[in-house]
Amino acid sequence: METQRSEIELVTDKNPSSVTGDNHNNQQTLFFIIAKRSSKSLESILKKFHAGYFRISLSLGGQALLWKTLADPSHDTNAIRHVLRMLLHPSAFMALWSLAFSTSFLLSLIYLLRCLFYFKLVKAEFLHHVGVNYLFVPWISWLLLLQSAPFLEPRAIPYLVLWWVFAVPVVVLDVKIYGQWFTKGKRFLTMVANPTSQLSVIGNLVGAQAAAHMGWKESAVFLFSLGMVHYLVLLVTLYQRLSGGDCLPVMLRPVFFLFFAAPSAASLAWEAINGAFDVGSKMLFFLSLFLFTSLMCRPRLFRRSMRRFSVAWWAYSFPLNTLALASIKYAQEVKGEIPHILMLLLLVLSVLVSISLIVFTALNTKMLLPDNDPIVCLPNILPVRSASTTNA
Repeated sequence: METQRSEIELVTDKNPSSVTGDNHNNQQTLFFIIAKRSSKSLESILKKFHAGYFRISLSLGGQALLWKTLADPSHDTNAIRHVLRMLLHPSAFMALWSLAFSTSFLLSLIYLLRCLFYFKLVKAEFLHHVGVNYLFVPWISWLLLLQSAPFLEPRAIPYLVLWWVFAVPVVVLDVKIYGQWFTKGKRFLTMVANPTSQLSVIGNLVGAQAAAHMGWKESAVFLFSLGMVHYLVLLVTLYQRLSGGDCLPVMLRPVFFLFFAAPSAASLAWEAINGAFDVGSKMLFFLSLFLFTSLMCRPRLFRRSMRRFSVAWWAYSFPLNTLALASIKYAQEVKGEIPHILMLLLLVLSVLVSISLIVFTALNTKMLLPDNDPIVCLPNILPVRSASTTNA
């Protein structure tokens, strides 16, 4: 019996370059797909990004300045201050300042790309009654980082140059905002005034504080007077009729904390100008304490905004940082157990809120750029004037 053997013929490609060419084409296709997806994701980020995200760098910069103030040696021999200085290791401060600097640099780079590729969106933000106030925040953040920088002396030439770079845009924005308030009258201010308008005041006060540390008293007094006069106008407007409560969505209610951030920043700026935490600084500090207590007694105001994580939560941190900073200066001046206990309570609250926000942000990265962002989706309440009215 013959055994039938099946012959198997192996077919081989005699041209191995064709396989290499296919692999090369596949790699090119994969690279094209990855590049296309990356460009789409970058495009989505630039469209959804706005100046409101600088709240993060603002809070971190305020926290860095707070730690630097605590770590600086002073004539205060209180036991609480002594223990706090021992606990704050220089490496921890450097890590915090580096984190704040990296965050500000990254956010500034993203916003610069937004200005280059989507200038129409930036222009719409500039013309918006809420969005324009957040344009102050990048410059405030850099001014805070400048004051808390561990390697720059206030009277050094790089410090002076950087102060001009960060302070001039604040004055330019002042001309735009305060000029409209002055020329268009009370009806316009009542229409556009909201709690975020206090960011313009804080920008002037932080700039005045940095100028006073350089020894430029005239520039500091100029910025301080500019901010405080308009703060009084704004505070009276918001007290008479809180128009901002009507035109702000629920998710933006944490910005109500700016009510006590402005007087706290004013007390710090006046202390830097005058050289002592005198009666004027104490009055502003007590006002900020009163406003802080008033908000804490009304938790229902923030209940709905706390149901889902939002970048707007970072609005809680910076006002607490400024209030804690003012409490440090107050405790140094008054020298008593009660002021130092108050200082310790505000410090603990400020640090805990900042740490909690960092953790919540790290756990909710997918919610950082929502489609229904309250600032992007917020309609402009300013009426559109006709061509004849404009020409008139």
